[in-house]
Amino acid sequence: MDYQQTVEWMFQQLPMYQTQGASAYKKDLTNTLLLSDYLGHPETALTCIHVAGTNGKGSTSHLLASVFQEAGYRIGLYTSPHLKDFRERIKINGDEISQTFIIDFIAKNKRFFEQHQLSFFEMTVGLALEYFKSEKTDIAIIETGMGGRLDSTNIVTPIVSVITNIGLDHTQFLGNTESKIAAEKAGIIKPNIPVVIGEYTDETKRVFLEKAETEGASISFASEKNLPDYPSALMGDYQSKNKKTVLQTLEIVKNQGKFLILDEHIKNGFLNVVKNTGLQGRWQQLREHPRVICDTAHNAHGLKIVMSQIARQEFKQLHIVLGVVNDKDLNDILPLFPAQAKYYFSKPNIPRGLDATVLQSAAVHHGLVGTVFGSVAEAYESALKCAAVDDFVYIGGSTFVVAEIL
Repeated sequence: MDYQQTVEWMFQQLPMYQTQGASAYKKDLTNTLLLSDYLGHPETALTCIHVAGTNGKGSTSHLLASVFQEAGYRIGLYTSPHLKDFRERIKINGDEISQTFIIDFIAKNKRFFEQHQLSFFEMTVGLALEYFKSEKTDIAIIETGMGGRLDSTNIVTPIVSVITNIGLDHTQFLGNTESKIAAEKAGIIKPNIPVVIGEYTDETKRVFLEKAETEGASISFASEKNLPDYPSALMGDYQSKNKKTVLQTLEIVKNQGKFLILDEHIKNGFLNVVKNTGLQGRWQQLREHPRVICDTAHNAHGLKIVMSQIARQEFKQLHIVLGVVNDKDLNDILPLFPAQAKYYFSKPNIPRGLDATVLQSAAVHHGLVGTVFGSVAEAYESALKCAAVDDFVYIGGSTFVVAEIL
């Protein structure tokens, strides 16, 4: 199989949560542990930082990777989902994993994958760990998928664990309260391994403290620290909290004495994060006149911050290209959007995409008025045609909407 055939085979083995939703979720680490044993436990050869959270874990992971890269280290970075190409998920110093490595890895292990019915995510985690081991990374930044406790990445033993924040997302899998979701994310806290918490509420703080005490893990809350505010190439308002989380994590790493991280590495790492890692879709400007911004925020916790940032921009008319997935609680997110905007409703081109007419119908109940389009591209094209030079165009609602524009 060539690269495209190989990736398509991976996608087709078992439904993938990214495109299929609930049917792809596994509440079990049995297959991951089986795969690890089969591969010779590649995770034991790696020095890792493990990152979980409802929002911000991608930005946090990329910022950490960029700082280590500026410090001269060989950095593995595993994140999900990808926007355009599967290889975005697995990088070393910003360079995507080679097509050849993916082809060879699947060809070599295909019979085992089929025999044990491994999921897309399980195979991908094994691929990333094996790649980082073979490439002898100095440190690997490993981002969880959806949860924590039962996430396939949770076989790693990191030098520090990071939980960015807790919000009500994926409640059908992780629980319908912040404390239940926090308990799932807190599953990455391991015995005697320090943990950094980015944001917390009284409800979630209790969960984190109890878990850390049980595991004998030192715990620090980044939001309580008096840390410098370094400028960054990531311009979203929500990045201020991610930056504090990264700084507190780096402080712990520096105190362990295993890596030399200087102030200049942090400054340059923050400023060069996009160039170093290729991160996209975080308050990313695509055009100037009219100003076009896309952002992957897709739940109430993230969208609330993004809508607040939009409200502070200067423009004559706001245009919003909007699409969501079909398991999104519309009554939770639609009230956050401004009624004075013109809306361009579309369906992300994946099986999980919500029909645009359903979205439009729900939006009307919240005073949001707009037109349905046959694709995200058509919606965006129409928004650009309608927008004057001093208008503002926002593209979002789903990672997949942003991916189609990028």
